[in-house]
Amino acid sequence: MRTTPRLLLLAIGLLAPGLLARAHTPAVDMLEAANALLSSLSAPQKKQATYALTDAERENWFFTPVPRQGLPLKQMDAKQKDLARALLRTGLSHVGQSRADAIMSLENVLRELENNTPPGRRDPELYFVTVFGSPAANQPWGWRFEGHHLSFNFTVVDGSHVIFAPAFIGSNPAEVRQGPRKGERVLGEEEDKGRALVKSLNPSQLKTALIDTKAPGEIITSNNKRADPLTPGGLRATDLTPAQREELVGLVTLYVSRARAELADATMAGIKAAGLDQLTFAWAGGLNRGDLHYYRIQGPTFLIEFDNTQNNGNHVHSVFRDFKDDFGRDLLREHYAKSHSH
Repeated sequence: MRTTPRLLLLAIGLLAPGLLARAHTPAVDMLEAANALLSSLSAPQKKQATYALTDAERENWFFTPVPRQGLPLKQMDAKQKDLARALLRTGLSHVGQSRADAIMSLENVLRELENNTPPGRRDPELYFVTVFGSPAANQPWGWRFEGHHLSFNFTVVDGSHVIFAPAFIGSNPAEVRQGPRKGERVLGEEEDKGRALVKSLNPSQLKTALIDTKAPGEIITSNNKRADPLTPGGLRATDLTPAQREELVGLVTLYVSRARAELADATMAGIKAAGLDQLTFAWAGGLNRGDLHYYRIQGPTFLIEFDNTQNNGNHVHSVFRDFKDDFGRDLLREHYAKSHSH
């Protein structure tokens, strides 16, 4: 029987629900990618790459070039590196992945700027994969991808829920000022949109938003295991014009959209449920490009920090923190409470 366009459309319509049901979620993709990577490792590599979910190492996160636990790309063969990068792609959006790739490649720029001193300190393959717990659909587990200026921490609970926090991205240099990559600004959008917002404020608004004329030397929460709301909060969203408020929400979305779309949508839904009216924006330091500066955005559930203060204002740190669910704490607490109740 000849298949007509009408019959073909009908067949597609009948199959669509089944196809959608089988569409992979972030948790499923992470599970498959993590197990594919772990299966490719030798016994010594696997031992190096894995920890118990309850191990204290899970919250020992860093964004500076320090010795790390886990298995670095440098100690993987070509296939294993591909599998590690595939795991990373299960958690990041295109924007997040492009940021991560660019940050790792800046290690080559730093190596040249520092004349490779000390030798081996700057290396785009000194990025580590660490898996916490045994990846399975019926139990919680987590994983981390981390190295200089990158720290992505994922927690998977009940085979469906994924938390992406804390999430850190930094850039040194903030702007490449010589060589073939001259003019590149990996986190330029985060900087420019923050400055555009603060410069749109009228004198009365700026008086509230400007918490200090001098920027702090580092993001306030640093690599603390827990992040708490910071004071002063700055200017409330309710004191912004509609256009300014739209800019503020857009800036939050920029940070959240570093994660894969499904994770970003869930995070933004939580932020909106907690109340966009509760958002605050604070700035410290100079207002013009090249000035040392810092800003933060807070809501009832989260904190964003951005600074460009080191290396004479050419070194950026930025982070997204979840007050309750960094490292999936709140979600894990609910999971264990429900498990024990049975």
